[in-house]
Amino acid sequence: MEHSNQFLGTERIGTLMKRYAVPCIISLLVGALYNIVDQIFIANASYLGSYGNAANTVVFPLTVVALAIAVMIGDGCCAFVSISLGKKEQKMAKKSVGNSVVMILAGSIVLTAVYLIFSEQIIAMFGGTVNSETFRHSKEYFFYISLGIPFYMFGQAMNPIIRADGNPKFAMISTLAGAVLNIILDPVFIFVFRWGMMGAAVATVLGQVVTAALAVWYLLRMKIIKPAREDYRLSRFVCGRTLLMGITSFLSQISLVAAMAAINNMLRKYGAMDAVFGQEEFAQIPMAVVGIVMKFFQIVISIVVGMAAGCIPIVGFNMGAGKKDRVRELFTKLLIAEVTVGVIAFILAECFPRQLIAIFGAANESVYYTEFAVKAFRTYLCMVILACVNKACFIFLQAMGKAAESTALSMIREVVFGVGFALLLPVFFGLNGVLYSMPVSDILTFVIAVFLIHGVYRS
Repeated sequence: MEHSNQFLGTERIGTLMKRYAVPCIISLLVGALYNIVDQIFIANASYLGSYGNAANTVVFPLTVVALAIAVMIGDGCCAFVSISLGKKEQKMAKKSVGNSVVMILAGSIVLTAVYLIFSEQIIAMFGGTVNSETFRHSKEYFFYISLGIPFYMFGQAMNPIIRADGNPKFAMISTLAGAVLNIILDPVFIFVFRWGMMGAAVATVLGQVVTAALAVWYLLRMKIIKPAREDYRLSRFVCGRTLLMGITSFLSQISLVAAMAAINNMLRKYGAMDAVFGQEEFAQIPMAVVGIVMKFFQIVISIVVGMAAGCIPIVGFNMGAGKKDRVRELFTKLLIAEVTVGVIAFILAECFPRQLIAIFGAANESVYYTEFAVKAFRTYLCMVILACVNKACFIFLQAMGKAAESTALSMIREVVFGVGFALLLPVFFGLNGVLYSMPVSDILTFVIAVFLIHGVYRS
């Protein structure tokens, strides 16, 4: 079994993409559905409505912080393991898995403690003080979500590690099991027991516990990379290399948090200046609506990132084995697939915004809610095709071991452009400026990505 993944260097690229990318896409989609399903049921509960929706939007980036740390360790370990196996360095692969498990456990405990101790300050930082009702719902939802952080992070970090061990199907099944439980429990807790935000959060946490339990079960029965007791002893080199190879995944997620913090606060600030949304009863609408648009975008990006991240073991192995022609062929097919996803998402956002909004309980809201939501979908996502290509480029460079290029491009898109334009454009365009920040950022990032893509093909 020691090198049973040698087929990564010989099997047809298209076949490998299907085998690895599809389960990864499903895993990420299911992971994204935790928060999205919560929001759908919350929005359709008349006693929660847009206040609950806004509270969900406030807490969502705080779950992404946990995800960012988890995927940095998990994706970094996946890339490290794949390259090590390509070089036939089995010991380093095992050491990376053992060290990654220790890092994720320690990181999750620290983050949970921070969330519980500073909950009110953190909620305020992400725009939760838009009105008193939104703040109350945010506190309730955040408390219970925080209790599930260790389970969530462990399950998400183990997902790419399980894929690197050659079992993408189990990675998918473990995530799917937790999400299905969440979908079953959400309506029971929200509509039958009327537990409100607490019900949505508890359903989510119970699903995460199931995923984490399955990940522990698999860890004790790994096929190719079964770490021994000594592999759990931390090594500065292994930890550093693992984190470096996963830093792009971390930045792509954590920068989303920074962008959402900026966006939520700009929505609160410039919404208060608006003739309609400056009124107390409508103040939460811009935040609730943009949260919905970003949830749709998250579904699209889950597919895009899933395709690219699913290919990490294939890219890493072939780079380690020196088979660069196969890497180039994979990159070409990946870009075509990402553009296709972007085109479908663009058509949905531009042509069917009202249908998308209806899923999130628009029937219970005012006409101002619907009008702003239509504009938000069409404006915010008008360059979604370029966003898909940009994300694919970040992750593919990371998988090739080009951490510096991948990190630089990710930082420029998510921090310099994503946060910068979210803060700058509203100064000139008010509330509309928040919506313009996304397409402007993706256009400028794509220009840079074109040069990097050209460089990858030449090399």
